[in-house]
Amino acid sequence: MKLYKGLVAATVEALQHIFVKNRQADRVVEQLLKTNKKWGARDRAFIAGNTYEIVRWWRLIKFAADIDRVSEPEEFWKIVGTWQIIKPVHLKTADDGNLPEWPEFEDMDAVNILSRYQEGLNVRKVAQSIPDWIDSIGAEELGEAWDAEIAALNQQAPVVIRVNTLKSDVQTVKEGFGEDGAAEMANIPNALVLKKRQNVLNQEAFKQGFFEVQDAGSQLIAPYLDIQPGHSVIDACAGAGGKTLHIAALLNNEGSILAMDIEHHKLLELEKRAARNGVKNLETMLISSEKLIETLAGTADRLLLDVPCSGLGVLRRNPDSKWKLKPQFLDEIKKVQWQILNNYSQMVKPGGKMVYATCSVLPSESEDQVKRFMKANKKDWKFISAHRTSAAKDGTDGFYMALMQRK
Repeated sequence: MKLYKGLVAATVEALQHIFVKNRQADRVVEQLLKTNKKWGARDRAFIAGNTYEIVRWWRLIKFAADIDRVSEPEEFWKIVGTWQIIKPVHLKTADDGNLPEWPEFEDMDAVNILSRYQEGLNVRKVAQSIPDWIDSIGAEELGEAWDAEIAALNQQAPVVIRVNTLKSDVQTVKEGFGEDGAAEMANIPNALVLKKRQNVLNQEAFKQGFFEVQDAGSQLIAPYLDIQPGHSVIDACAGAGGKTLHIAALLNNEGSILAMDIEHHKLLELEKRAARNGVKNLETMLISSEKLIETLAGTADRLLLDVPCSGLGVLRRNPDSKWKLKPQFLDEIKKVQWQILNNYSQMVKPGGKMVYATCSVLPSESEDQVKRFMKANKKDWKFISAHRTSAAKDGTDGFYMALMQRK
């Protein structure tokens, strides 16, 4: 393992932005990689890979380094140095774990660091590198299943794409990745998992709208709506619209989609993506007040409520979110989820169907909310089915989806 000072310095800079300036890891890495055009693919992979893995294992690395709070530049250098020492053991790589004799790495004792690393592995919240409160609530809600789930959520997620059937087909897109470049996934018709990590957003096939990056678990949600061409569908928490675009493909540009959100910039991004995807039946609407929901009462054949949540099901992709998440946010977001489910459900026509979905592993955000809704609305609604995906059991992100029908 040969370390280059410029690349380590860039990793240190990225970590400072994430942990001191509280910026999102993916945006930090994306912007940083644009700053030096001389960096080759291997250089970029080093910066991105080390940044994400250090964020993922932040608590364990701090414990091994015997640093309680990290705020000064020299402490971030020690964190990166500590990771280089424990990485060969932790990720079972061929690296030797030896550090160059740089002033920034002075007084770093590899034997002591590895000893503390082994000690940290005996305590789940340290070993799995999560805040105390997330470990407590995970154990409380998932019981014995929490051990396997949090371990799986700490593994790097594969790159999965969804073929856009409005413009292409699985075989064509698969061939574009070369022999053995991508594999089809059982029970998920238009999903391909890439054998090697790569930036697919620069590919011509992506620019032409032949596919979107979307986790396999997420690809199960739109079909769960039981959509038929010609339906009027509302995606009421659309965001930037990954599932909206999937709905459009299922509709085959027949019927209509109304994509709604409280953030205008996300809807603008969705409109760009929809144009690239060849979507012809989409309208977007900014949710400016609850009165808007009332005006749409009884208009939807299908309603998707992919509600805001803790995001604990997608930690594989967003490892920094566990450090930014707070218990108060979880309490507040559950209230928002209930309000959305209770109020937005009125948009469904009699006989129409609704899916409530979260990207959380916690029943309190998912199963419990649906049970509460059904108890309060059993005269008007029928529960049909529910499905949960698991990083531990399925190798996908952790999603929950429940299908209900208005009587």
